Amino acid sequence: MKKRNNFKTIVNFLYEVGTARNIVRGHRQVLQNANDTIASHSFRVAIIGLILAELEQVNTDKVVKMCLLHDLAELRTGDANFLNKYYRVENEEKAIDDQWKEIVGGKKAISLLKEYNERKSKESQVAKDADNLEQIFLQKEYLPENSYDLKRWHRHIEEKLETKSAFKIAKLVFKTRPIDWVYEFSDSIEHHKKKIK
Repeated sequence: MKKRNNFKTIVNFLYEVGTARNIVRGHRQVLQNANDTIASHSFRVAIIGLILAELEQVNTDKVVKMCLLHDLAELRTGDANFLNKYYRVENEEKAIDDQWKEIVGGKKAISLLKEYNERKSKESQVAKDADNLEQIFLQKEYLPENSYDLKRWHRHIEEKLETKSAFKIAKLVFKTRPIDWVYEFSDSIEHHKKKIK
């Protein structure tokens, strides 16, 4: 039996985690311009989760960990879009167990991911809302409004949200443009310069 702190196993696992940068997400089939990966998706989900956890006043540490780990099994199962998922069977539970069973802290990670997938705790619901919100942001960034029924895509994801904070953010995302933050930053700089003069 291998030791729990087998550093070679840990190093190999961390190399595997690095491959998240290389796995383009499955929605690329229909969102041709999307260039996000498992890694970039998980990073923004974690940031959204951090903010949502504060807004919803739940365990931030737990939510952020769930967000960071929620798609790690896809390094072994692949990332499937909604079309793929209709036809294929994934063994995510086995992938999670195989990835974590020999890693220090692995039992905690497996338990946390099980909680996330069951969606019974408030933290798991917040983490899933973060995952869904990231998809809403992505759709707004990559779907040209003149080519896609953005309202339909947005509504489909919005209906899955569990928390009031996530719902408010989703509504606002739909009304804003991905470039607005740049314009507002520029306006604030100009306003600041005028004050100084």
